[in-house]
Amino acid sequence: MDFRAYLFFGGNCRDAFTRYQEIFGGDLTLLRMADVPSEEPPPVEQADMIIHAALVVGDATVMGSDDPTGGSAGAQGMSVTCAPDDVPSTERVFAALADGGEVTAPLSETFFSPAFGMCVDRFGIPWMVVAPAPESG
Repeated sequence: MDFRAYLFFGGNCRDAFTRYQEIFGGDLTLLRMADVPSEEPPPVEQADMIIHAALVVGDATVMGSDDPTGGSAGAQGMSVTCAPDDVPSTERVFAALADGGEVTAPLSETFFSPAFGMCVDRFGIPWMVVAPAPESG
């Protein structure tokens, strides 16, 4: 079994996923409403909306789309968690995600991690970034 996050955006999915690819690397797929085979084209104002985005980084995938109803304004009751390979990578990722957003828990050492922090990015998505605990000898 595999669980994957699917994020909804209020018209800025392309910008969000382009930024996530800058931060995490990986392979990005963006499918616009206008790209979907249909007998009738989408309304002009929805043609460039993203109907499906997928960012694949190693074995991990995060997906999302624009909400054509315009009802999505960030996420509540959840966080996307990422665990970079080491503390320097965790610091870089956290700073990049927090840039233009809001830090809700500054990156700091905890009992379970040498670097853990929480933020809401500029697109309204909550993140938890956690460095792996050092292996005990």
